[in-house]
Amino acid sequence: MSVVTNPRVVSLAERPDLATAMLTMEATWPAYVRAEPLLVNWAFERHAEHQLVVLDGDGEDERVIGRAASVPFAWDGDLDSLPDTGWDEVLRQSMVDTYAGRELTAVCALEVAIVPGLRARNLSARALAALNDNARRLGFADVMVPVRPSDKHAEPDVPITEYLARTRPDGLPADAWLRVHVRAGGEIVKVCPASMAIAGSLAQWRDWTGLPFDTDGPVVVPGALTPVEVSVVHDRAVYIEPNVWIRHRLNK
Repeated sequence: MSVVTNPRVVSLAERPDLATAMLTMEATWPAYVRAEPLLVNWAFERHAEHQLVVLDGDGEDERVIGRAASVPFAWDGDLDSLPDTGWDEVLRQSMVDTYAGRELTAVCALEVAIVPGLRARNLSARALAALNDNARRLGFADVMVPVRPSDKHAEPDVPITEYLARTRPDGLPADAWLRVHVRAGGEIVKVCPASMAIAGSLAQWRDWTGLPFDTDGPVVVPGALTPVEVSVVHDRAVYIEPNVWIRHRLNK
């Protein structure tokens, strides 16, 4: 394991030279989880102050060890209005709201990721805290997060509502990443049933996963939170990822 000695956080507004390193940083996302690059690049350029980079080392030894990406959007404060198509929709909504000149009233966290194999405790929690602190500094009162439960992939056939209901004896969520958010003051709001939709040809899915994709129906794919639905006759497979909406109130 690599040892972290001097972690610190900067924004892309402060260090635009880190944009490529942030985007290409090693992470644990499966190959088929593919955000729309035009939207991501737009967010990085237009809202650079919301993109945080976790660094370690100094000078020539400086390296990117994590990232915390977010975008501002116009939210009316109604929890029911948070989209069921969370991650995908909020990124699009941020672009529409920005160009329409609407008041951007909340921040949506898109990702908190740490390079795998680092030997340091609570780096993900520290990156999440930095993201919340940054939003507070920029004048926002809420950070909304379509959270990807970190352990759900081990039980892809379990409905997300049943999975979310599981708690430990201390009342905290059974899922490790949901637990980090709740410990940080986050409030579980509701299930986000279709946060990310990824469709591709069967050839693409074979390339992404190494699986044959030669039969119709649900296919369990490593890293996926739910089975991937396959249609051989139509030469396509679709993955719909559920997340969990969590609200971080910054003025509590």
